[in-house]
Amino acid sequence: MRAGLVRSSLTLVAGGALAQLLPLLLGPWLTRLYTPQEFGHYHLFAAVAATLAVVACGRYEFALPMVADDAEAHALRRLGLRLLGVATAAAALAGGAWAWATGHGWAAALPLAVGALGAVSLATLWANRAGRFRALAGARVLQHGGGAVAQAAAGWAGTGVMGLVAGPILAAAATAAALRLPWGRGPGGQPALGEVARRHRDFPLWNTPHAFAGTLQDALAVALVAAWAGPAAAGFWGLALRYLKAPATLVGGAVAQALYPQLGSAGPTRAARRAVRRVLGLLVLLALPLVVVLWVAAPWAFELAFGSGWRDAGELARALALYIGLHFVASPLGVVTMAWRAQRWALGLALVGHALFIGALALGLWAGGLAGAGWTVSAAMAAYFGTYFWRLATWPVPPEAVEQSRP
Repeated sequence: MRAGLVRSSLTLVAGGALAQLLPLLLGPWLTRLYTPQEFGHYHLFAAVAATLAVVACGRYEFALPMVADDAEAHALRRLGLRLLGVATAAAALAGGAWAWATGHGWAAALPLAVGALGAVSLATLWANRAGRFRALAGARVLQHGGGAVAQAAAGWAGTGVMGLVAGPILAAAATAAALRLPWGRGPGGQPALGEVARRHRDFPLWNTPHAFAGTLQDALAVALVAAWAGPAAAGFWGLALRYLKAPATLVGGAVAQALYPQLGSAGPTRAARRAVRRVLGLLVLLALPLVVVLWVAAPWAFELAFGSGWRDAGELARALALYIGLHFVASPLGVVTMAWRAQRWALGLALVGHALFIGALALGLWAGGLAGAGWTVSAAMAAYFGTYFWRLATWPVPPEAVEQSRP
C-alpha cells in the first residue's frame, strides 16, 4: 500500500505544484488589474457556484473508485450526468434571479460555472478509478493554471468582474474535455440507475449534506464579511484564503486522491489506521513552518506582493495562521470517513464545525473587525480539529479486521 500511495501522491503533487504555481505567480498582477471590490464580488460568485457544484452529481462520483465492475461504474457515471443536468438547470434559474435582483450581469453565468465544475468532479473521479494519475496531474494544471491565465488576459482587457468569473469557467470546461469523460450510454449489461442509486445511497444521504455544508460555510463567510465590512473586505478575505489554502489544495488534494482508493479497498483495518496516522503525522510536520511564517511575516509579505492596498489581507492572514495550519492537515483526511463508510458520523461532526466557524467569524467581526474575526476563527477551530484528528488516529477496528491484519 505504501509504495503505491507514495508514487501516486508524488505524481499528483508534481502536477498540483505546477497548477498552483501559475495562479500564485499571477496573483500580484491580478491584484493590480482588479480592485478589492471586484475581487469581493468574484469570491462571492465563486463560493455560491462551488456550493452548488460540489453536490451537482449527488456525490455519486465518489463511489466510482470503490466499484470494481465496469458496467456498474458506467451506470454511476450516467446517474451523475443526469443529476448534473438537473443541477445546472436549477442554477440557471438561481443565476437569472440573482442577476435580475442585483443588476450584476455576471451572476447569470452561474449555470455555466456549476455545469463545468460538476463535470470536472465527475471526470476526475472517473480518471481516478482508472489510475490515470498523470492525466489527473495535467488536468489540475489546465484547470487552475489556465483559469489564472484567462483571468489575467481578461483583466488586461479591462473586463472587470466578468473576466474574473469567465476565466475559471473556461478552464474547467477545458479540463473536463481533456479528461475524456464519456458522455454516452457506454457498454451494455449495465444495472438500472435506480438500483445503482440505492446501492450507493450513503453518498447522497450522508456525504452530500457534508460537502454542501462545507462549501456553504465558505459562501456564508464571504457574504457575512461583505455585509458587515463591505465588498473590499470580502476581497481581502477571499484573497487571503485563496493564498493560504493553496498548500492544502496542492498537497491535500494529491494525497487524498491517492489515499482514497487505497483505504476504500482495505477498509478500517489496523494497517489502514497506521497509514492514516503516518499521513497525519507528516502533515503536522509540514504545517508547523507554515503557521510560524504567517505569524511572523504575513502583513509585510502581502503588502510587498500585492501592493499597499492589500496590507489588511496580510493582517488577516496572520490571524488565520493557526486555522490554516489545521486545515492543511485536515484537508486530505476527509476521504478517510468516506472510505470507511463513516459518513454519518463525519456529517454530524462537520455540522458542529461549520456552526463554530460561522459563530466565531460573526463574533470576531463584531468585536474586532476583520482581523479580530481571524483570531476567533483560529481559536474555535483549534478545538474542533483537535477532536477530529484524535478520533481518526484512534478509530476502532472491527474484530474481523484485526484478525485479517495479523501476519
